[in-house]
Amino acid sequence: MSHGDVDRIRQNIQKVFLGHPRAIDLLLTGLIARGHVLIEDVPGVGKTVLAKALAKSIDCKFSRIQLTPDMLPGDVLGVAVYNSKAGSFDFKPGPIFANIVLADEINRTTPRTQSALLEAMQNPFEFEGTYLLPENQLDRFLLRISVGYPDRASEQKILTQQPSRGALEQLTPVIHADDVVKLQDLVPQVRLDASVVDYILDLVDATRDHEQLHLGVSPRGSIALTNTCQAWAVINGRDFVTPDDVKLLFVSVCAHRVISKTFLHNGDADATARVLQQILDTVPIRR
Repeated sequence: MSHGDVDRIRQNIQKVFLGHPRAIDLLLTGLIARGHVLIEDVPGVGKTVLAKALAKSIDCKFSRIQLTPDMLPGDVLGVAVYNSKAGSFDFKPGPIFANIVLADEINRTTPRTQSALLEAMQNPFEFEGTYLLPENQLDRFLLRISVGYPDRASEQKILTQQPSRGALEQLTPVIHADDVVKLQDLVPQVRLDASVVDYILDLVDATRDHEQLHLGVSPRGSIALTNTCQAWAVINGRDFVTPDDVKLLFVSVCAHRVISKTFLHNGDADATARVLQQILDTVPIRR
């Protein structure tokens, strides 16, 4: 598996997703690091297109689940149906049985159904009729990303080309699932210099001692930051992590893992992101 394969995935997705390229890179990082990605943004900015284009690009099965307040775990996981002829129960798999699963508006369904999901997408918590995701559930997402609005030139292309119609359905794979697994296997081999590990620990310690944070980054968060940086190095064609990689990914990996003292749950991503940015500005990079 080469860096060129990553470029082909990226370029293939960009045929239909005309949003910010950083969203594509972060999604690929989550995939290569074998993690779940929480995409939080307003409706209509291309989250479904992004996920579906990724699945098509790597020749994988895609499933989209529209979460609602009356949905039960069985609607997601599947149910056992009694077969009277065979005298046994047959399992009917739910939509979670796919390679790439987009769980749309996870915060619209009940906590019982939320707990059945590992792949999810969330609209901002301020929307009415939503349930806050608990800290232990959010902590299981490797990355939290925002698609954002496209720039004017990109939105002009969206209006004139409307790639989510015909072009998305015609998108063909550029690699296969087995190739993705080979790329994932490269992540643990990426070199971590002692200075990089020390920088990660410095940042994590700063979250635990910060006067504005009620809860800092857990050891699971430290591992997530490390693995994400290694995956980021892979998709950028390197076999080593730099302190700048850590700095680039720190907020995306850790903002949803900490809790502000002035806002006692981690739904306020903007507030926690500001605190983490302050930490980045004050903790020196180890060289």
